[in-house]
Amino acid sequence: MTIRENLTAIQAGLPEQVTLVAVSKTKPVSDLMEAYEAGQRIFGENKIQEMTDKWEQMPKDIQWHMIGHVQTNKVKYMAPYVSLIHGVDSLKLLQEINRQAQKNNRVIDCLLQIYIAEEESKFGLDENELKTLLTSDALQDLQNVRIKGLMGMATFTDSKAQIKKEFSRLKAIFDTYKNNKTQTTDLSILSMGMSGDYAIAIDCGSTMVRIGSSIFGSR
Repeated sequence: MTIRENLTAIQAGLPEQVTLVAVSKTKPVSDLMEAYEAGQRIFGENKIQEMTDKWEQMPKDIQWHMIGHVQTNKVKYMAPYVSLIHGVDSLKLLQEINRQAQKNNRVIDCLLQIYIAEEESKFGLDENELKTLLTSDALQDLQNVRIKGLMGMATFTDSKAQIKKEFSRLKAIFDTYKNNKTQTTDLSILSMGMSGDYAIAIDCGSTMVRIGSSIFGSR
């Protein structure tokens, strides 16, 4: 099947309230343009340099989402254009995003990454760290970032029960904080679910899914 056919099939199965991020990391601009011509406008990349190269070459109505782990020294390269940063896991990183957003006269939307998996390799905040961050005065001082929601990745496992348990836990954490609106926080996005588990994620309340190989083919 072509990229267009894959995309059309996936979009047809997504509920109206779920946003599709096409994960285009490592894929050439020609593949992204095929998806763009099929109507896709949100692309996710995990390397800032690669995303910036694509941003420079592609139409400017695209929303670029940074879905990988972010190093503070690279934030400046995406600050002029990035739409949403998915994997924010520290106040230090938020402060750097705020600094670079200020230089570009922008407010940058971010998601806080919550650690829900039973794996050592995943980044993220635990529930106590999340609470500390959301209630900190330092966060409220940041005028150029907006916390728009939470994201998390389930354990890489064949156990649907375990994946469901982890996604349900993240939804419960999200529900705890979603009504706590401040100048800096307005939690409306719950980003969870990838090619292998997005159907479970949607059942558990995800509002944003990150799908790559099911659209573009395997890497």
